[in-house]
Amino acid sequence: MASPVASPVGEDNWVGFVDSQLRGATDLEARIGIVESFRRAVLAEPGSLKVWTAYCEYFWSLYTDCQPGSDAGWPVEEQQVGRELFTLDAALNLWQEAYEALQHRLSDSHELWNRWVSLEMDLLARTATDAGIRRITHLFKNRLAVPHSTWDATSQMFSTFLSEYNRQAYEAEMTAVTQNARDAKRLYALRDPFEMKLSSAARLGDANAVKAVMLEYLDWEIKLSRSRKDVLTNFQICLGLFSRALTGILCSDEGTWMNFVVFISVAHSELRAGRSKLPANLLPKMLDVLQRAVQHLPWSGPIWARYILAAEEAGLSFTDIERIKHAATSSAQLDRDGMTGVLDMYAAWCGYLKRTAMNPNASEEAVDLAEVGLPSALEDVRHWGKRRYGDAYQGDPNFRLEKIFIQFLTEKKDNIEGARAVWEQLSGIDLYANSYDFWLHWYLWEMVVFTATKTKTRSPTPVTLTQGLRVPSYATRVFTRALKVHTLDWPERIMEVYLQHCNDYELAETLREAQDTIYKTRKGVAKRREREAAQAAAAQSEYAVESREHAMTDAPGAGAETATSPGSKRKREETPSDGGETDSKRTRSEPPNGSEAKRDRENTSIFVSNLPRDATDKQVRQFFREYGHINHINTQVPDGGLPVALVEFRTAEDARSALLRDGKYFGEQAVEVKSATGCTLYVTNYPPVADEAYLRGLFKECGEIHSIRFPSLKYNTMRRFCYLTFRDRDSAAAATKLDGKMLEGKFRLSVKFSDPGMKQQRHGAQAEERELHVLNLPRSMTEDELGTIFAKAGKVVSARMPRDMAGRSRGTGFVVMETKAEAQEAIKTLDKLIFGQNMIKVELSKPMGQKTTATSRGPGTSDMPEGQSPAVRSPSPSAPGPGKPTAAEIEARTISVLGIPDTMNDARVRSVLAPVGTVVKLVLHPKHGGAVVEFADAATAGKAALAVEGLQVDGGGKLRVGTVAELFKQKEEVRVDQKPPPPPPPPNKKLTPSELMPPPPTVRRVPVLGRGGKRGLGFVGGIKKEVNGTGASAPAAGGGGGGKSNADFKKMFLGGNGTANGKD
Repeated sequence: MASPVASPVGEDNWVGFVDSQLRGATDLEARIGIVESFRRAVLAEPGSLKVWTAYCEYFWSLYTDCQPGSDAGWPVEEQQVGRELFTLDAALNLWQEAYEALQHRLSDSHELWNRWVSLEMDLLARTATDAGIRRITHLFKNRLAVPHSTWDATSQMFSTFLSEYNRQAYEAEMTAVTQNARDAKRLYALRDPFEMKLSSAARLGDANAVKAVMLEYLDWEIKLSRSRKDVLTNFQICLGLFSRALTGILCSDEGTWMNFVVFISVAHSELRAGRSKLPANLLPKMLDVLQRAVQHLPWSGPIWARYILAAEEAGLSFTDIERIKHAATSSAQLDRDGMTGVLDMYAAWCGYLKRTAMNPNASEEAVDLAEVGLPSALEDVRHWGKRRYGDAYQGDPNFRLEKIFIQFLTEKKDNIEGARAVWEQLSGIDLYANSYDFWLHWYLWEMVVFTATKTKTRSPTPVTLTQGLRVPSYATRVFTRALKVHTLDWPERIMEVYLQHCNDYELAETLREAQDTIYKTRKGVAKRREREAAQAAAAQSEYAVESREHAMTDAPGAGAETATSPGSKRKREETPSDGGETDSKRTRSEPPNGSEAKRDRENTSIFVSNLPRDATDKQVRQFFREYGHINHINTQVPDGGLPVALVEFRTAEDARSALLRDGKYFGEQAVEVKSATGCTLYVTNYPPVADEAYLRGLFKECGEIHSIRFPSLKYNTMRRFCYLTFRDRDSAAAATKLDGKMLEGKFRLSVKFSDPGMKQQRHGAQAEERELHVLNLPRSMTEDELGTIFAKAGKVVSARMPRDMAGRSRGTGFVVMETKAEAQEAIKTLDKLIFGQNMIKVELSKPMGQKTTATSRGPGTSDMPEGQSPAVRSPSPSAPGPGKPTAAEIEARTISVLGIPDTMNDARVRSVLAPVGTVVKLVLHPKHGGAVVEFADAATAGKAALAVEGLQVDGGGKLRVGTVAELFKQKEEVRVDQKPPPPPPPPNKKLTPSELMPPPPTVRRVPVLGRGGKRGLGFVGGIKKEVNGTGASAPAAGGGGGGKSNADFKKMFLGGNGTANGKD
């Protein structure tokens, strides 16, 4: 069953959503449904210029289309009803409503206002009346009193209007307007520097600069709104700036949304306290703001927490607040950034349950809900953490949910033993047992219980009758248990409080025992601190040495310094361990420092199932073309089933909006669209020979696997990991249970949820492909001579030549160029250059541990250098030793295997060739898509050549056999797994006046009879009613159903205000 239709997110997606409905709007009922959708859109994005403009233009087109003489092709009866529904007053009032919502967008509100006033002036030109002149004069006066970027142009328009329609009052009106506009011009002048910076950054196409300026602008505007001068206007302008930011480049920025939420919250607090003079109707409602925020940021725990708190403060029912909590937990992205968001949301939910239950007037039902809900929340969070991180998850470091539950049990249920059991359970977890803060919280709780129960006859705290003194034994026991934890982070603090506690409350015997314990513990702690200090000093010393070496490597003058230090060694980057042996993610398969932006496949992909059997990737792209740019499509056909496509979008917001296509028709079939978040696993430390078939067999019991993606080995043959994408989250979660499983008795399998944030970032001259490795240099050459040679190709940052302990050159050097292009030019012009008696070799410097070739050997290995053809070996001055093969013998038994995918490692290649005969040596060259293979003898090599030719391997490719020379002529495989977005327009293009004006409304010509052709790719089904009960159902966009009379249409439209104004 298809899931309910999701609401669009963002102004572009709302406009696209409504536009998709327009295709099926061929009758009056459908057009009314479009108006209702636009009303939902402006409620969801009340500050969006795009949404309001599209809404007003569409409503104006309805007004014109239903007039007599219109060529829109409406039936006569529908035209009559349309004239009653889509009146001139309604259309003009809508333009005014839009302008009032957008007038304080300083930079672009003129776009809507210019269009509106042009329509008003067109009407005046047809029927010039005094009332019309006064109306437009009033509009101009109001507009010129509002700060905006095109004030001079608006003033010129007003001047032209007065000259034509009210010449006698020209001087008086212009004088009055100029005087009244002084404040507006002054306020805009204050903001003009920011507007200029924003405009400049936008023209250059620098998105990061636009964001930085906008954030600085917002901070400045918030501070200015707190001043006592121009309070109302400054507040309105600040709201307008937030509208620009939150419907534009910062629409998914959590910090900006939180700034807006706090800004509105403070304004409401000031108003309630009587410290604000702002009109109450000017402030947006907190619930509306937070509802928009969670739609844009479903992964933000703090925003969800604010939403729950605001709902509680507004007095919403338990059912409504529970619906908000379910919406948060149903979001596939709540744990996008780890468990922090989950914990923030559940802390707010548990806080609400506790406060409701502990209210003196609370009903028994509220207490029961808390008694059931609090443990359930704890269990949900525990299960969530285990599902995401496995046994590594230990809980919330601040144990917020547990403290809420303990308070409820203690104060409301008077269940001291139950609360103490929670503390006991936490103390068994290392995360809390190692924290002094946890033990102090427990101690303080025990003391509160001790004090509160002091006057009771029976107390859960044991009473010591000796000397008639009642002591808090439970509180004392907390300290004795804490000091038994040898990994406690701050035992000194615990000992200090422990001693003070015993002095204040305990008997002499207990005090003595405490002093003994503290004395012994201090000795152990002192030794521990000495070890830690020594380790810290050693680490600091090592870090200082590495920092100095790194500075010498990258500094422009590093060459001269190195020359004076014969024993210095070249600083290398960290050497990664064997690929796949650890749980941390390895570097990506693209070349170092690739220009490609970081991709987040895990959160930007969706599954599209129930596709027609003949569906193509091009048709899938067309189906989603209005919901964002598609990077990649991976289509698989299950056995006996229909195709399923994994569609990767450029942004997570585009992927969420694409869920709107769920249940829509693709040709003649309704497809199912669901999020792919949480379906991809990062798998490593499997046997080297494991291929796709092996992995599918390993995980076959967990669920259906959609695809397996191996990394490219072109830049690091040591990699051994892959990404498994399941068809649903439950299957992926089940697969994580195999984490830690032993394979073949020596490989401990690692299975984790894929997290793009764990990918390593590379930096420095080497990662930026600016560092060159120069081989076969004359040993008499100096760094200066080396730099002079490479200066012909560009600016040299540094030139170094490693030397041995005696100060002699090793015959190699490292040159850092200023740019990657200059480094490439140096390779092109200087590689194989004859210098003296030496032919030097110039190549890009590679980090240690990232091997571009892989060699595996067997019995009878020759001494052939890796990657070198037997035919081009240097002749040996003497005959080969006894038992050693000659060069001719090695060449006879060696073949080159071509067409090997760059994702296939040497172990898998060897396993493919093993059935043919004994492989003595194999050298894999992923960059050339092949391998040099030496067999035991020439006969086996000939047999292998015949067997390998045309053999199909993973990925659909076929192997072929060639010579070593042919192998090295092969270009590296180009993997096109991301379609680039369309190029932006030239930044310096000068726009014509016609391009600056808003486009005219699109007039859609529809058939007079019927509803168009059959349902194809462009068909949009009816809008489904939302199941959460908070949204209104819209009429079907093009479907059937019971017929309605014109009276029904009129009643539905005129009586639909409650629906239009309801919460979405």
